[in-house]
Amino acid sequence: MSRYGQFCPVAKAMEVLDERWTLLVVRELLAGSTRFNDLRRGNPRMSPALLSKRLRSLERAGVVRREMVGAHTSYTLTESGEELRELVTALGVWGSRWIGELGDSDLDPHLLMWDIRRCVPVEEWPRARTVVGIRLDDVPSRVAKWWLVTTDGQVDVCDFDPGFESTARVLTSLRVLTGIWRGDRSWEEAIGDGSLVVEAPSEVRRALPRWVGQGQFSTVPRSA
Repeated sequence: MSRYGQFCPVAKAMEVLDERWTLLVVRELLAGSTRFNDLRRGNPRMSPALLSKRLRSLERAGVVRREMVGAHTSYTLTESGEELRELVTALGVWGSRWIGELGDSDLDPHLLMWDIRRCVPVEEWPRARTVVGIRLDDVPSRVAKWWLVTTDGQVDVCDFDPGFESTARVLTSLRVLTGIWRGDRSWEEAIGDGSLVVEAPSEVRRALPRWVGQGQFSTVPRSA
């Protein structure tokens, strides 16, 4: 852990939190991830070795608690870690409001679909098994096809065909879908200008924006 050599509480807090990836690990824990593999899915470009290192550092700092639950290791936030929720939320609000431009390197289908999967308002979906296929036209073929599957109030995301008939098919680009999820534009705008196409019966087309929704910070007003 690097030291600033200052008594200032901000400096002391940053000695724990400003190493690369650290706050993003905390973000995933705040979002409900407790397993190592789920933490990796929320940070797909972070190596397993670095994730392990950051978790150990957070554990030593009293931010993370590591426990064995059956045969699996579980990571949860301590009271100290939970107190970071307002800080992480405030950073997300600030980033949404003031940092709008996304480069190509910021776009990641694995992270987008993982975030959609854990935030999708599943209570809006039919109770019977429902499948939404998504095809992205601006990424390599190996990551271009995804399926959201809900059954009895549970949702999963697949990067392989689950073998069930799709209720709807969404045809768009990663950039457009990311923009919708972030709240940079609405479902209606994307459908209206043809950058997103929904192949489904009319009642499903109308319901789909409500089924998938938008991300946590989508309602933050943008700066002029």
